[in-house]
Amino acid sequence: MSINNILVIGAGTMGRQIAMSCALSGFVTILQDISDTALRAARTELENWAAGRISKGKLSAEDVELALSRLTQSTELATSAARSDLVIEAATERLDIKRAIFAELGEHAPAHAILATNSSTLASSHVAEASGRAAQVCNMHFFNPALVMKCVEIVRNAQTSDATIATVTEVARALGKEPVLVNKEVPGFIANRMMGAIQQEALDLASKGVASIEDIDTTARTALGHPMGPFELMDLVGLDVIDFIAQATYAETGEPSDQPHPMITEKVGEGKLGRKSGQGFYLYDQEK
Repeated sequence: MSINNILVIGAGTMGRQIAMSCALSGFVTILQDISDTALRAARTELENWAAGRISKGKLSAEDVELALSRLTQSTELATSAARSDLVIEAATERLDIKRAIFAELGEHAPAHAILATNSSTLASSHVAEASGRAAQVCNMHFFNPALVMKCVEIVRNAQTSDATIATVTEVARALGKEPVLVNKEVPGFIANRMMGAIQQEALDLASKGVASIEDIDTTARTALGHPMGPFELMDLVGLDVIDFIAQATYAETGEPSDQPHPMITEKVGEGKLGRKSGQGFYLYDQEK
């Protein structure tokens, strides 16, 4: 199926970057959010990002102008959905909100439209029935920052059609991404499961006093070749996000080992969420 028009729902960090990726790749793109303030903030941030890329010679002024002309914004979900061939939902990680969105998409999006969720924790089977078109629903999980990271996890549910997977894979490649297919829904998919295992071991080592946070991060960088240590990465992602992922995984599996680690729970309780709050496992200079 030919995809020309893409709707991205949610103007947060992920949604705005996914939308810009689509616009830069030639797709007519709508970024939708219930908050006009969020949409204005997203536009300003993307324009500033694009200006930086132009100054560094990474993008031409013409390419940026064309991309921004293809990227429009709306607070209206129904009218935006009616014009879309593919919808990528990147709204709040709350199942009740996502189900309501997919029910509205099922009502207003064209019959051919594919409906994808960017969720990293909630499998598409949770929202597929609400859409009334389960065969055209899947996860299309981008990684932060979506304008940079190449991987996109495409996760099928039990009813996702081969045609849906083929089309979404083609779109991901058109965005310059490297799609990977997850054939069965498992909590955390591929990347978060592998990352979570490393983070859990790092947290256990630190909490038992085996090594300091700094030395564990240094080991990950200098011995394993990771660009960032696990604690640095958790601070970047946001400790509230790490906590949410663990809670969602535990809700799915019921395994005690999947519960949020006490070190994460403590930090979140103190409001120390990582870079976004100025302090997590490390201190950050917000002015920089």
